[in-house]
Amino acid sequence: MLTYLADLLTPIWGPARLLSSFVILATVGSLVSALATLFLLPKLWDRLPRDRGRAHAVGAADSVGKPVGVGLIMILILLAVVALFSPIDPHIYFAMGAVLLASGVGFIDDRTGGLSELTLGLTDLLVALFVCVVLLWGQDTRLWLPFAPMVFDIPFWLGLLIYTPVVWLCINAVNCNDGVDGVSGSLSAVTIAALGFILYMVVGDAGNAKYLLIPFREDAANWAIVAAIFCGVIVGYLWHNAPPSAALMGDAGSRPIGLFVGICIVVSGNPAMIFFVAPLMLFNGATGLAKVALIRVFGLRILSSIRFPFHDHARKNLNWSNSQVLLRFLLIHLASLWFLVIILLKVR
Repeated sequence: MLTYLADLLTPIWGPARLLSSFVILATVGSLVSALATLFLLPKLWDRLPRDRGRAHAVGAADSVGKPVGVGLIMILILLAVVALFSPIDPHIYFAMGAVLLASGVGFIDDRTGGLSELTLGLTDLLVALFVCVVLLWGQDTRLWLPFAPMVFDIPFWLGLLIYTPVVWLCINAVNCNDGVDGVSGSLSAVTIAALGFILYMVVGDAGNAKYLLIPFREDAANWAIVAAIFCGVIVGYLWHNAPPSAALMGDAGSRPIGLFVGICIVVSGNPAMIFFVAPLMLFNGATGLAKVALIRVFGLRILSSIRFPFHDHARKNLNWSNSQVLLRFLLIHLASLWFLVIILLKVR
């Protein structure tokens, strides 16, 4: 909306051109979303259901009675700020609708005490397919891979086959990271910030993209603004989720966050990006999914001495406190992401 106002007002009042600056929109948008989340959550979370605890989760009793599902409020704030600060783009609006749907399904799961794994898995798959259709339809589907200078032009249907499982993985990996105060939100904020930087400075910049042998995508910078706003929302939530937490985002927050990570990866044009921007999140969350899948499908047991999500192993077997898990995971995440992203972009 502000970019539209900038076009109208700039001929009349020169400084209005700042409203079309992507840096200004991202900076102010993230600040507004952070402050809105910070101040609105405590006023609204008394209307939300209370956490009942989770079976087999370490320290689950500590969360019982806290407001859960505040992720739905976070997403509503996100949508309002995105509508105000992002450029007018139907792809963003449709994708944000999918983010709201993912949050709604997560909220139902939080409120009812748990939907079936099949219901959640199929819903995640349909949402992932929908956002891939939205993002790839009518676009030049150009794919690049790590450590290779080639760019591949792939058909629409192949793009769907490649990216839909990636988005599904992102949704569930981020969801599995939610279990220790501050961990999922902190790791997700860092990952989304890194993706926003890549979309703005690399994929969305024609000169840098050409230099780094990466396909340029014109609307990538639009998504960088949304990423900045989403980071602001998460930061506002983390103020209340720092150990010991006052409220929990639940599936209503973790699922749409994972979905947005997947959206950014689709826009980046590199399906392997998830391994470079979220290695610890995959190890902590997705490894448990792989263990369960191998047991149920092939009867194969691997890493049987390690609990997953790994944050449960760290607390139960390594005797780490919640604060130690948060800080150590965050340090590992920052160090590994920084190193891997530089390799991804420079080793072409």
